Amino acid sequence: MNAEKSPFQRTYAIQIKRCGEMARKLRFFRDQMSKAGLAPTARSATQAITSLDDLEVKLGDLEAELVEINANGEKLQRSYNELAEYKLVLQKAGEFFNSALSSAEAHHREYASNQGGESLETPLLSEQETFADASKQVKLGFITGLVPRDKSMAFERILFRATRGNVFLKQATVDEPVIDPVSGEKVEKNVFVVFFSGERAKNKILKICEAFGANRYAFTEDLSKQSQMITEVSGRLSELQTTIDAGLVHRGNLLQAIGEQFEQWNLLVRKEKAIYHTLNMLSIDVTKKCLVAEGWSPVFATKEIQDALHRATHDSNSQVDSIFQVLRTREMPPTYFRTNKFTSAFQEIVDAYGVAKYQEANPGVFTIVTFPFLFAVMFGDWGHGICLLLATLYFIIREKKLSSQKLGDIMEMTFGGRYVIMLMALFSIYTGLIYNEFFSVPFELFAPSAYVCRDPACRDATTVGLIKARDTYPFGVDPAWHGSKADLYHVMIYMFLSPTDELGENELFPGQKTVQIVLLLLALVSVPWMLLPKPFLLKMQHDRHHGESYTPIPEAEESLQSEANHDSHGHEEFEFSEVFVHQLIHTIEFVLGAVSNTASYLRLWALSLAHSELSSVFYEKVLLLAWGYNNIIILIVGIIIFICATVGVLLVMETLSAFLHALRLHWVEFQNKFYEGDGYKFFPFSFALLDYEEE
Repeated sequence: MNAEKSPFQRTYAIQIKRCGEMARKLRFFRDQMSKAGLAPTARSATQAITSLDDLEVKLGDLEAELVEINANGEKLQRSYNELAEYKLVLQKAGEFFNSALSSAEAHHREYASNQGGESLETPLLSEQETFADASKQVKLGFITGLVPRDKSMAFERILFRATRGNVFLKQATVDEPVIDPVSGEKVEKNVFVVFFSGERAKNKILKICEAFGANRYAFTEDLSKQSQMITEVSGRLSELQTTIDAGLVHRGNLLQAIGEQFEQWNLLVRKEKAIYHTLNMLSIDVTKKCLVAEGWSPVFATKEIQDALHRATHDSNSQVDSIFQVLRTREMPPTYFRTNKFTSAFQEIVDAYGVAKYQEANPGVFTIVTFPFLFAVMFGDWGHGICLLLATLYFIIREKKLSSQKLGDIMEMTFGGRYVIMLMALFSIYTGLIYNEFFSVPFELFAPSAYVCRDPACRDATTVGLIKARDTYPFGVDPAWHGSKADLYHVMIYMFLSPTDELGENELFPGQKTVQIVLLLLALVSVPWMLLPKPFLLKMQHDRHHGESYTPIPEAEESLQSEANHDSHGHEEFEFSEVFVHQLIHTIEFVLGAVSNTASYLRLWALSLAHSELSSVFYEKVLLLAWGYNNIIILIVGIIIFICATVGVLLVMETLSAFLHALRLHWVEFQNKFYEGDGYKFFPFSFALLDYEEE
């Protein structure tokens, strides 16, 4: 109901907006807890908030406090990072100035010692005469800071080009990465000192520093002030670190307190939002005192719904009871199948193809047996089936614990289909016993082989030289037949190509030739039987009723309306050619589909053969080959390779391949014969179906 109204025009739009805002705050708390390495606790020892209004106020206060703590922490951390960089600049640049001063003093002493006697190297003008005029002295400025190390070479080149080489750059490498105050990330940097002359060069250097993300810091040439400034910066760093640690402790305690009640708050908000979202689909009557709702419910749940409405009336102390009335409608009801944890996975296989219409036959009932059986036909090996069963039993035994955990995508799908895989494994063990294959090796499980050799020359033979000396093997394939030739496909193909030929050794049972010819004739007769009777029967019905029908004379207005709608509602003439062509198309489609679907079932034989051959290759070419070397190391390596190949290829890839082929056989060859699957699911309102993540 209320389909004509937008979400913002509905009655409880404000309440949904409030719940959405509270959900946003809870997501913010979850992100903050995740960054701090905390997880919400399952239960809370404190009393939970039951009022939505109280919870809204509580969440607002907590968000404001947490945002303020984060902002203060970021400011303090940025100040700390800036002071840490400033300390590095004071140390590295101070070392440069100290070394430059020491070099200048040594040069001055050397120059003073050479003033006693003149030589060819003595300057024409003394130092005092040269620098006597203060107006002619050149004053150099300098800028210090840090630049990212990966940009230092480009930084130096741009400085040189922008000032035409009229700068002097000195860089020193910082050993450990430093945290950048702006980005907050660890970056390898260099301390630099740029000497320049003039304001124009200074402006250029400042712009270049800005472009390269170089942080600049003030520096003094006075050695005494340098040591004093380093001491002050170290003290401020210690104070800031103490303050930051205290803030982190306070933030951690706040997040821990939030985590203790987070699940309860989150559940309350999601429930309230779901309730208001459902109430928005209800309409208010003209008195604006009651809500009217229309919906679908299972017939068996009618009494339960009425009892729940009576309990709600009693618990809310309402003076008027709720009214529950069954409506008659022509709308197509949704489809609901009652499933449990065992049958739900099989129903999901069918629903992935399409949801059944209301009261349509459900293929899921047959799928419980046919799906694992067709899989097992392609995966027939009772050794592999036991491995698959053991892996599935792990999920089934621990299903209570695993169902409450968040698994990966692949593990989640495997866990959801654990009972499907269990039946697949059990059927694989059954067909494996029929095939008599245990990792491709036959065993005399139920009785000795019925065949023996005539003489020692046929000891390794599978057909030639064997004679039947005992009763027929009681269950499955006789071990002596393992490795013999499978001519079933030969029989199936030549049943159509040469139906009258003698079968010879390919005869499976007495009278097989007669049965094949009868089946082939029935298949041929069915084609004209589908094509011819329907068009002629329809023509006979049309000829019989032609001219016998009549209609009452319409009134004037009805006559005009009938003439206007004649094109859409008038009777069309019977065209025998169109009906015949239409039936011909259906016949061709059915014949081609029958041939295609019948041939498609050959995949059962092909994958069964591929599985058996792969298993034989791994057994003979890996395990037996390693065993033949009589070397313990080679044997261990061979066993490891055999296990990896068996698990990776046969138990994973072959399982997935057989699963997909069985899925195709059900969807294409089985379900499209009778199943339309154009219905829609029944989704009742339930708190248990609420997703953890907000939509």
